[in-house]
Amino acid sequence: MNFPILSVIVFTPVVAGVILLFFPQDRHDWIRWFALAAATLALLLSLVVFIGYDSAEGGYQFQERAEWIPALGISYFVGVDGMSAPMVLLTGIVIFTGVLISWRLDDRPREFFLFLFILATGVFGVFVSLDLFQLFFFYEIALFPMFLLIAIWGWKVTREYAAMKLTLYLFIGSVIALVGGLVMVFSSGLETFDMLQLQTAGFSTTFQRIWFPFVFFGFAVLAGIFPFHNWSPDGHVAAPTAVSMFHAGVLMKLGAFAALRVGIVLLPEGARFWAPLILVLASINVIYGAFIAMVQTDFKYVIGFSSVSHMGLVLLGFATLNRDGLTGAGLQMFSHGVMTALFFAVVGMVYDRTHTREIPRLGGISKVMPLATVAFIVGGLVSMGMPGLSGFVAEFPIFMGLWRTQPIIAIVVVISIVITAAYIMRIIGKVFFGAMPEEFEGQFGDVLVQDKVALVLLSALLVLIGVYPAVMAPMVASGAEAVLRALGVG
Repeated sequence: MNFPILSVIVFTPVVAGVILLFFPQDRHDWIRWFALAAATLALLLSLVVFIGYDSAEGGYQFQERAEWIPALGISYFVGVDGMSAPMVLLTGIVIFTGVLISWRLDDRPREFFLFLFILATGVFGVFVSLDLFQLFFFYEIALFPMFLLIAIWGWKVTREYAAMKLTLYLFIGSVIALVGGLVMVFSSGLETFDMLQLQTAGFSTTFQRIWFPFVFFGFAVLAGIFPFHNWSPDGHVAAPTAVSMFHAGVLMKLGAFAALRVGIVLLPEGARFWAPLILVLASINVIYGAFIAMVQTDFKYVIGFSSVSHMGLVLLGFATLNRDGLTGAGLQMFSHGVMTALFFAVVGMVYDRTHTREIPRLGGISKVMPLATVAFIVGGLVSMGMPGLSGFVAEFPIFMGLWRTQPIIAIVVVISIVITAAYIMRIIGKVFFGAMPEEFEGQFGDVLVQDKVALVLLSALLVLIGVYPAVMAPMVASGAEAVLRALGVG
């Protein structure tokens, strides 16, 4: 294919954001519809890439390459494999539904969508980058709009604190990863940032063991790995709804994906050496996150800590360094991305109408918002790993891979499934059913049509992957095979 589809996907959001600046500030309807058109284009093109990817052939497809800074060995080099193609689609889905969910935003929507689209361009860019310098370039672009989106449009009570905390954690992590990346490039003797060539550099075992934690854990801060997860729940809670959807649905996957692509693939011996530590930390993620979510009274904090717990499953899958674990981790990144986007969308709808997130103050929401209730139940069942939904399809191979590597850890981590079921059922029973408090009776109505479109799309994807996993599993498996080859076991 000669059409540079990946480049169009990457730059469509930021170009649309710049065009939005020329719209009159008071024409909110024009701004919303144009933002939706741009998001729709990005979603459709990402769907074309997903459908057009040949899982049987595998490898990097839709490649585009151009010299950027040849004197430094830096090029513009993009392509997708079985791991990144679903992530590109996930980003398209979340940006599309995020625009729909933000339809009622009246506080400077032009600037809001501009920063949201810059964020989307950074995320798309990381998922398709095959040049290490370019990956870091887009990674930083994906981080800086988060501060403004939270600090300006976030929850007034904690937005400045949460925005600064998030920014400091993520930038420190990215600087540590950058140091490791630069050391790899300068030590390779290849004078290139091309990651496909860096795979052939033949770094010594000692080198890999020393520098792997810089790269992996630097990126894994964004994935919420324990004990560097603390920025994440606060960021979730303070962010506006669409940003929470993007934060949990896509941005945390960005950290996990970069840790896999740069850490495990380029430094496989380092991955083997440090895998036991990653298994321990990720297990703490899963169990600790579930228990902390269980005792929260703030609706959004429950989902925030739940996200930390489920991202631990992704990191557990990576740390198994086997086919089942890696395939499950890839599926979990997509499933969890859609699920948390759905969760935060519903939480945002409830908060916009009741102006509270305190679970004890809520009740009877299903009487007024039936579709939102059904959507949350679908997301909850996915979170619990219910068979027939995407959560089961993703978590089962992770536990299979973990059982083959560390059966004791597998048994311990299973506890999280019970705890997850407990807090999900508690929320469903308290928030959506039972008696509605008198203060909310007749005070608000159902969600908008745009909200319903987003809820149906996100819910349908969770069901589709669960009922027919073949729509994605072979593609992710082909990406896992490539990782295994890098590890020397494929």
